[in-house]
Amino acid sequence: MRPNRRATVRSALIAVAFVAFPSAAHADPCTAPLPARGTVFSGVVRYVGDGDSLCIGPKGKPDRWVEVRLADFNAPELNEPGGRRAKALLREVVMGQALVCKAGRHSYDRIVAACTLGGRGIGVELRRRGGTEGGRKSARTVQS
Repeated sequence: MRPNRRATVRSALIAVAFVAFPSAAHADPCTAPLPARGTVFSGVVRYVGDGDSLCIGPKGKPDRWVEVRLADFNAPELNEPGGRRAKALLREVVMGQALVCKAGRHSYDRIVAACTLGGRGIGVELRRRGGTEGGRKSARTVQS
């Protein structure tokens, strides 16, 4: 049986597109050095990666954006049920807003931090707005 030429060409073009044009949705724009444990830092939210991670920093300077994993909220992963909703809720709550954060431990290439918006914990605000936690182990909170 001879393969359908049109289907073969289509498959080849799709493969080339994935290699030539990687998805920006999976690119991590936060590249600033991470603050030391206990450091208080602040900035405007420039990027939301998923339901419990974001970047803060000055506009137009991703080399100064700090990648943060929220210490007080444990959202489902994007590929889990509720993951996309959690990302949308975090984005709605914090995008473009100024946060004040206290650095905790490093986790992979980000800092786990307790962040507040107007003096209120982000996790508290997400739960108040109907955000549900799930997926991974419970988030560790950063001690004051």
